[in-house]
Amino acid sequence: MNKYILAASVLLSVCYQSNAQTEKHLKNIKQLTYGGDNAEAYFSFDDKNLTFQSNNAKWGLQCDQIFNLNIANALKDSTYRPPLISTGRGRTTCSFFLKDGKHILYASTHAHDSLCPPNPAPRTDHKYLWSVYPNYDIYIADLNGKITQQLTNSAGYDAEATISPQGDKIVFTSTRSGDLELWTMNIDGTNLKQITNGLGYDGGAFFSPDGKKLVFRASRPSTDEDVKEYKELLAQGLVMPIKMEIFTCNVDGTDLKQITHLGKANWAPYFTPDGKKIIFSSNYDAEKGFFFNLFTINLDGTGLEKITGISNFNAFPMFSRDGKKIVFSSNRNSHGRPGIDLYIADWVE
Repeated sequence: MNKYILAASVLLSVCYQSNAQTEKHLKNIKQLTYGGDNAEAYFSFDDKNLTFQSNNAKWGLQCDQIFNLNIANALKDSTYRPPLISTGRGRTTCSFFLKDGKHILYASTHAHDSLCPPNPAPRTDHKYLWSVYPNYDIYIADLNGKITQQLTNSAGYDAEATISPQGDKIVFTSTRSGDLELWTMNIDGTNLKQITNGLGYDGGAFFSPDGKKLVFRASRPSTDEDVKEYKELLAQGLVMPIKMEIFTCNVDGTDLKQITHLGKANWAPYFTPDGKKIIFSSNYDAEKGFFFNLFTINLDGTGLEKITGISNFNAFPMFSRDGKKIVFSSNRNSHGRPGIDLYIADWVE
């Protein structure tokens, strides 16, 4: 599980705030998973299931694999084990339901190596790195785990794919043009188009509810030193995601706008159900680098509001299609133990 999961899961303390109003937009918060690191959970089009990635050792996993979680079953039984969708080989990331509810999109390294690719070696300066494995390709599988289509087969990183609310387009991140850029394609893998062109990492993109815009996280190295470091790391299949901001653009790449100017790491963005705001994860106000909370912000960059505040890791938010629920990853009930779990809550405006 890339991004900040590994580092956040080994924190040994939980920072609680007593002010209940900190989470006034979240009601009836329920835990869905128990054990390991569980993240990037996204609703099916009928809002009954979630596809997500987990490395739960109790399930015999060495690194992230993709699962299909039935929400009703998970709420009834804390021992519920959702069915595996990915092959169980290699490492996977960033899954998403197709509109038909019968297929799941995800990225995997399994075709190149059955073993889990290694995590980056720790740096002497302790700066956080994560890998953009060049062996990632994007697949579609049915609910029994049978791969029905391979959508990418080019050299380099192809991952972080999500599907438009209309079910007809995919946005993903690729290095096929030499940098980490956003691309779109039709649901069958045809009609490839490069969307972003700025130097730096562009990723984690999602469509707006009307399918006309994209929101994503991006790094934009500006100094000679930052540019040099970014390019050197990318050549090693690495990214240092400690300076990222939230951007939007039209689905064709026009009208590119930087929404946040907060510093530090702002990531995991998603449009609110009305399409007027963005919810995202950030450590901009944290004293320690791996303390992340959810925030919302207007599309013009005003109205920043903190949504979570009772634990030190909250990320990967997604709203249900009907706008009534939100799912996210958090360590709020870990009580100092390593692990990130999935939570679902009623969303209150």
